[in-house]
Amino acid sequence: MASSTFFTAGELSARIDAYFTYVEGEFHVEKKQGKEQDDEAGEAKKIMEREPEPPTLSGLALFLGFNSRQAFDDYEENGKFAAILKRGRLRIEAIYEKKLHQQSPTGAIFALKSMGWNDKTESKTGGADIVKTLKIEIIETGPKLAGSEKDVVL
Repeated sequence: MASSTFFTAGELSARIDAYFTYVEGEFHVEKKQGKEQDDEAGEAKKIMEREPEPPTLSGLALFLGFNSRQAFDDYEENGKFAAILKRGRLRIEAIYEKKLHQQSPTGAIFALKSMGWNDKTESKTGGADIVKTLKIEIIETGPKLAGSEKDVVL
């Protein structure tokens, strides 16, 4: 995908917003008429025309017209509007991050790891790695443990 596809930053931002609106699905509301033909509103029912879908990086890349995730990643790294694509990616990451608080977050964890997240804490010290050693010493206190049931005195 060439950078000329997006003429302005505003157009790209609007297109990204349109993607997030698109994945919400489409519906219309039908109102049932009550038995009485008065002005009172009947029961409303939401009719889905297109089901919602989860936002994904691949979906965003396709919606924006990229031919591959690699092309999206390259443009995000070096393109004229890289910051706008990074914000789009961040919106997707935020949605997955919210899923970490649900009952079964395994899929969200996998997705976030594929987006560069990791489950290791890293310390940036600016210099050589600092090695910390923790010494554990077991101190026996109280009565000596019994070797078998025969040694137990009640």
